[in-house]
Amino acid sequence: MTREERVLRVIRGEDVDYLPSQITFSDRTRDTEIAAALGLAGPEELDGYLENHICLTLSYIDKPLFYRNDREEMARLAALGFCGPHWEAGAVYDPWGMGIKVGSDGFFDCFHPLQGRTTPEIAAHMPPDVSRAALFASDINEAVDLYTVPDIDRPHNFDDMRRDLAEQSGEYLVMPSGYFALYERTMALMGFQEYMTNMAAEPKAVHKLLDKVTEYRVAYAEKVVAMGFKVAHHGDDLGTQVGPLFSPRMFREFILPRLKTAWEPYNRAGLPIIMHSCGDLVPFLPDLIAIGLRVLEPVQPVMDLAQLKREFGRDLVFWGGIETQDILPFGSPEQVKALARDTIRTLGAGGGHIIAPSQEVMNDVPIANVKALVETIVEERQTVLGR
Repeated sequence: MTREERVLRVIRGEDVDYLPSQITFSDRTRDTEIAAALGLAGPEELDGYLENHICLTLSYIDKPLFYRNDREEMARLAALGFCGPHWEAGAVYDPWGMGIKVGSDGFFDCFHPLQGRTTPEIAAHMPPDVSRAALFASDINEAVDLYTVPDIDRPHNFDDMRRDLAEQSGEYLVMPSGYFALYERTMALMGFQEYMTNMAAEPKAVHKLLDKVTEYRVAYAEKVVAMGFKVAHHGDDLGTQVGPLFSPRMFREFILPRLKTAWEPYNRAGLPIIMHSCGDLVPFLPDLIAIGLRVLEPVQPVMDLAQLKREFGRDLVFWGGIETQDILPFGSPEQVKALARDTIRTLGAGGGHIIAPSQEVMNDVPIANVKALVETIVEERQTVLGR
């Protein structure tokens, strides 16, 4: 059974020989260093050692978010019009105009193009697709009216996705990245505080910008289907550590209908939808399941994992769950083993689990704890299936 088959069978609720798993590091530029620390010959051996099953692939429009620390790659993408490095300011601007902080150990959007704080120097570093008029608009309604989304048909945008699908599919499950998809992208364009305030104070502007982003997501979904991907992916953080970010009314007015629209090409094509959302979004799960959600990722244990399995295990596959904020970075290898074992036995009982940490592994996680995590995955991935 290939890795791809194993993941797809879990998603379909079919029998597998053992549960698939995935461990991803937050900083892609550290692969060589991590591989050496694990005693591997090179970074090409990392996925095999980690028992990874999924290959994440990115459009060039999305790539600056993940590779902001790789100056050589950012220079290459800048020459093709897909980003604007501004090294002196510690930022890389993507084709949406969002500034991504360089050197961060995770995603950090540090500039919001519709916030009204653009300077001529910042504008000079923006990639060509970004509307200069929107950057200097006098208020949010004017800025939204003038704003245009990136050109999804810019040459080379899908080069890596087509390559990865051709070279990796069949062995790994190739997943087209949907991170910073709809609400998150709209929020990043306005700024978090401004977005939340404008939902009440300037709802017309929020609706209009969400519609523009949704049109882009529909176009992206159609490309994913046409290229022949076997799963869909969507990323929007809807929860916090203590509950959802929005009231049910706000969620159903601003976000849910547009998620349904953005997912329609996937649902028509029969692609299972994987959704990334951090935090506690339990109140939204019935609505999300109703519009096609099949896999929840990364399943953070700020939610009750046993309750999730009990109440939603028939409808959802759970990807993640192994806590990354306390034990994984600061605990002993023995504590990591106990944590991982308990999580796998809770979410993986009878199947329906892609074993993984509840977030990307940050730089503060000791290599000894990574080893302990991998060892436990291998020990437990058959046991929970009764094998």
